[in-house]
Formats: sequence, structure tokens, C-alpha cells
Amino acid sequence: MWKEKNNKLHKKFMFTDFAEAFSFMSEVADIAEEQGHHPDWQNSYNTVEFWLSSHDEGKVTQKDKDLAEAIDEAAEAFQAPDTEAEQAKPKPVQTPKKVRMFADGGSRGNPGPSATGYVLLDDDDQILHQSGEYLGITTNNQAEYQAVKLGLEKARSVGVVEVDVYLDSLLVVNQMKGIFKVKNRDLWPIHESIKELMGEFKKVTFTHVPREFNTLADAEVNKVLDAQHKK
Repeated sequence: MWKEKNNKLHKKFMFTDFAEAFSFMSEVADIAEEQGHHPDWQNSYNTVEFWLSSHDEGKVTQKDKDLAEAIDEAAEAFQAPDTEAEQAKPKPVQTPKKVRMFADGGSRGNPGPSATGYVLLDDDDQILHQSGEYLGITTNNQAEYQAVKLGLEKARSVGVVEVDVYLDSLLVVNQMKGIFKVKNRDLWPIHESIKELMGEFKKVTFTHVPREFNTLADAEVNKVLDAQHKK
């Protein structure tokens, strides 16, 4: 979109490379000669900027508008995007191949109403995905394991190949590392399910963190439980 400022029309075009930008400028040069009206312009590699003004009148005139329209038509032939419009478009979130996952589970009663929570972060601590799920009546340990499973399933679904998992449950961390045996038979199915799921990643690690470092996942758990309590 052309913008008028300081008695000039201005617009910036971007192309694939310098060769395409140069071809476009050659096309505009021919148009300017035909119209007998020449723009002020600037080129930097794949970018071309124009400033159109009728210098003898010191303002934007119909000649400038006609040239602007012809430049737009020339740009369309090269499929040049409107730079400002492109910048205004929301940028899609790109999920990296490696993420950090904070997971937590909680039971109000143990056993009691339980929920999971997990958050996926990139290396810059930007939240990529976060969620929680109500589990019904179960235990803290079941909820912790379910949080890991749901978080890994989400990571897999968005194309992640490496996950560093952080939990404040030392039991779950050591059992997933194979340091502790899973003595509770009720935990065997979910433990095995996670082990199978890990096989679909290039690498999955488990690290224990203090509860105060797991506040994001904990917040997801409490959000779900609070919402359930209000029903």
C-alpha cells in the first residue's frame, strides 16, 4: 500500500533475490520513460523503495498516482509482496525440534480429584504449548505419570524429537531413569506406556526440580482442579 508523507508517495517492494529486483527495476525504468515521469528510488539487494512526487509542483499529483499504479502492476508480474502487509500478518509459531517440558500432577485427597499439567518451552523460555486435564479420582503418583504421558504425546504431535522433562516428583524421575523399581502395580501400565512413547523420540531426559521451579505446570493443575470444583 502506497503511503503519502511529506508530499511524496512511498512504497517498498521485496523480491526473491537481486536478479529479480533488478529485472523489476528495468521494467519500471521503461514505464517511467513511457510516462515521462521518473521516480526517486533506492535498491538494496532484493529490496526496492520508491518515492514519487511532482517536483515542479511540490506535491503528489495524478501523474504520481498513475505511475504508482503502473509500478504495482509491474510488481504483480514478479509476485512481489506488499512488504507492510506481509509484516502485518501473524507469524506462525514454529515448534523447535528440541523442547523443555515441565510436568506436574496433583490430587486433592490422594486419592481424590486429580489433574495433570504440562508446559512446553523453547530455549528462550517462550511457552509453545500448555495444557492440563482432569483425571477424576486417583492418586498423586498417577497424576504425575499422566502429566508426563500427555506432555510427551503433545510434543510428538507437533514434531518434537528431543524432550528434556522436568518434574518435582523425585519418585517418578528416578523410576523413569530406572534408578527405582516400580513397586506399585497400579503404576506399571502408565510407566510402560511412557517407556514405549519415549521410543518415538530421538532423546528424552528426566530431571528433578524443586517445586518452586515447577510453578507453570503446577498452575495448570490447579486451574483444571479449580474449574472442576466450580462445576
